[in-house]
Formats: sequence, structure tokens, C-alpha cells
Amino acid sequence: MVKDVITVDRETDIKEAIHLMEKYSIRHLPVVEDDEFIGLVTESDLRQLLIPAMLEEIKVKDVMITEPITVSPDEDIETAATLIYTYKIGGLPVVQDRRLVGILTTTDILRAFIEIMGILTAGSRLDVVIGDDPADFKKVYNIIHQHHGKIISLGILPNEEETIYSFRLEKCPLRPIIEELTNQGYKVIDNFP
Repeated sequence: MVKDVITVDRETDIKEAIHLMEKYSIRHLPVVEDDEFIGLVTESDLRQLLIPAMLEEIKVKDVMITEPITVSPDEDIETAATLIYTYKIGGLPVVQDRRLVGILTTTDILRAFIEIMGILTAGSRLDVVIGDDPADFKKVYNIIHQHHGKIISLGILPNEEETIYSFRLEKCPLRPIIEELTNQGYKVIDNFP
């Protein structure tokens, strides 16, 4: 989450709110008064008000969301991501005891996903049909390990017909791993160098 959050109060005019969003390249402005979080105004809320003659007359209090969806700083990233996805919102104020302590955006969640999955780390991807037997998973893991493959992350790909595990490995020669997996009866779906 972003901890150093740009905020406005309820009396801020819309022109200033738009200026802040443009200046800081942000799409969400938490509304804070007396150190207490009281609402949220978003870029999409403001787009509807872009009639220049009216901008001076409208205040943030006229357009802010007074009961936005929020999370606490102790909430896990999965819950926050689910809320953003379910409610189709771009950001979540992070609130503790009615005080704004940060904001979590879709960009923050995407960054966390990229870090967790090790996507920016130079490596290789290996997709293998393993099945549901834990012993098979252990065998595949051992084959990867025996060929000096180091796992960065692991995911299960959505597939109704078979269970496919997607291994993200540190850069290593994949051919010996693929050959051994195939010899042991495992189906390698894809390998990405």
C-alpha cells in the first residue's frame, strides 16, 4: 500500500481535486477531516463533472463516496484483491480506527502478484500434468531438484480435465528435466525458456 497519501477535505473544490490527481498521477483522493477518514473521491466520479463553469461551485463533499469499501492494515492481500475485483473498484483506502493509514490500488496488488510469482526474475516456466496424488507432486519436485532446478514460484493452472502445475524456475537447462519427467510418465504441457 501507499502510505504517503495525497488527501483532500470535504470543502476542496473539484478543480483543485482534479489538479491534484493530474499533478500526482493518481485516480483516488481520500477525504480526511480532523485526521479522520470520511470518504473517497475518484477520477471516474470527477469525469462526470467536467463542465468548466460548474467546477468552482462544486465541492468534494458534493461528489465523494461517503461509505467506501475499506480494508484494515492487517488484512491479507487476497482479501483486498477480492474486494477490488468483486466491487470493480480501482483502490481501497486502508483505515484503522477511522484514521487513513494508506491506500491500496490495483497497481499495488499487481506489483505484489508479480513479486510473489517472481515474474520479473530471469527464469523459466515449466507446466506439468501431475494429477492429485501428493506422491506424484513429490516425485516431480525431486526430479526438478535433482537436475539443479530451483523453484521461484508454483501455481496451479485452471483446467477442468487435468491438474496442471506451473513451476517458475531460476534460469537453468530445461531439457534434462523435461526428458526425465517424460521418462517417468509425466506430461509436460509447455516450457518457456
